[in-house]
Amino acid sequence: MTFTAIDFETANGYHPCSVGIVTVENGLIVDEYVTLIKPHNNYYSPFTIQVHGIYPKDTINAKSFPQVFPEIQKRLQNRVVVAHNESFDRNVLAKTMALHGLNYESLNIGSRWECTVKIYKAKGFKPARLSDCCRVMNIPLNHHEALSDARACAKLYLLR
Repeated sequence: MTFTAIDFETANGYHPCSVGIVTVENGLIVDEYVTLIKPHNNYYSPFTIQVHGIYPKDTINAKSFPQVFPEIQKRLQNRVVVAHNESFDRNVLAKTMALHGLNYESLNIGSRWECTVKIYKAKGFKPARLSDCCRVMNIPLNHHEALSDARACAKLYLLR
């Protein structure tokens, strides 16, 4: 079991304001990375602030996506990538990379990732939200905190 789990929190649309990445080698978590990201124009939707509690004041001095990207790249490149609701996180990454002129294909991670929502729905979990899966599987979660969400996703994937 070697893979990387990722979770983005967004400021608006597909503009990330935080990323959490958990690297698993042979079934063990060997690296965790989390950082705030200054979104385009440091603009936030009021709805997203309610979801994750990150405000423009929190990211005013944060690094931009292109500044953070080398850390993301070294953790994702040539890896199996896992996310809870993978289409959302994959689209955040792909669209943000495109916005900054970065080539998604260069990551060599595929157009579809492993998805713990789909895995747990197939196991009969209803609903299969991250918080619900973690509650049933006894996995600690500080929901909508990027590193906690990525770590929980990694643990769900290990338990599949």
